[in-house]
Formats: sequence, C-alpha cells, structure tokens
Amino acid sequence: MLTVPPQLAPEFKTLSKEIDALLKTHGQGRDALIPVLQDLKERHHEISDLAMQVVADRLRVPAVEVQGVATFYSYLGTAPTGCHVIHLCRTLSCDMAGAKAVAEALTKELGIEFGETTKDGQFTLKWANCIGMCDQAPAALADREALGSLTPKLVKEIVAGLRAKADKK
Repeated sequence: MLTVPPQLAPEFKTLSKEIDALLKTHGQGRDALIPVLQDLKERHHEISDLAMQVVADRLRVPAVEVQGVATFYSYLGTAPTGCHVIHLCRTLSCDMAGAKAVAEALTKELGIEFGETTKDGQFTLKWANCIGMCDQAPAALADREALGSLTPKLVKEIVAGLRAKADKK
C-alpha cells in the first residue's frame, strides 16, 4: 500500500477513488494502463506524479513503467495541457501540402506557439509526427478528432467549433 505525506492525503484519496472506478471500467490487468492514463489526461489535462504512483500501485507495476508509458506517447504526456489540444501533423506529405500555412494560422488565431497553452487554459498546440492521413494532408487531431485537407481558412472554423463544444459543457 502506498504511503503519502499528510499534505497529499486529500488529493490521494480523491485520485484513488477515481482510479479505482477507472479500473472497474478498464480492468485490473496491465492492459488497462493506457486507457486509464488516457482517461486521467482527458479529465485533468495532465497526469500528475501522484496519479502515476497510484496507478502503479493499483496495477501492481513499477512506477517507472507507468511514467515510461505516460511520457512515451505524445498524446499522453505528463505536462498540463489546455482543455482542447490540437496536434498538427508535420510529416513530409503534410508539409508539402501546406501544413506550415495552417500552423501559422493556428498560432495567429490562438496567440500561442506550438508547445504552448493559451492563458485561459483552453487550447494547447502540439506537433504530431504522423496522424496517418497522408492522403488528406495537411492533417490534424483536434481533441482526438481527425481532420484532413486543412487550409488556413478552416482554422477559424475549427477553433470556433472547439470553443462552442466547451460552451456546451
């Protein structure tokens, strides 16, 4: 059983309940690791050290394994992100199809560079090494939704759609 300092006890208790519920959904095996981390990232927009430790404890795997998985996959990561994450593909096919112009439109529309999060915590821009949509380049993932054949003109529409989705929540 995990021992935590007193100042982390309330967070530990909350995380433990949440992770236990996720494990009921995804199972108790090692194969539940990625789905649990995905759900934590989606809910909290980060995967904290404490969350990784609780997951490791519950799954009975080394904490370094959980951290390795969380940091290996770019769609997970441990750093805080905005409520909406846009991954723009930077492969050669997307680059040749106009990804740089789409990237410029995104940075202009959101007022941030890639790797940054807006001050209001709503948007994070990230590069992706491949979306798997070379036939529809340039491509991106916006909150895990694949978008293809992007143009700078579509950027405002995409951002507005994500903002509207946030307003409905």
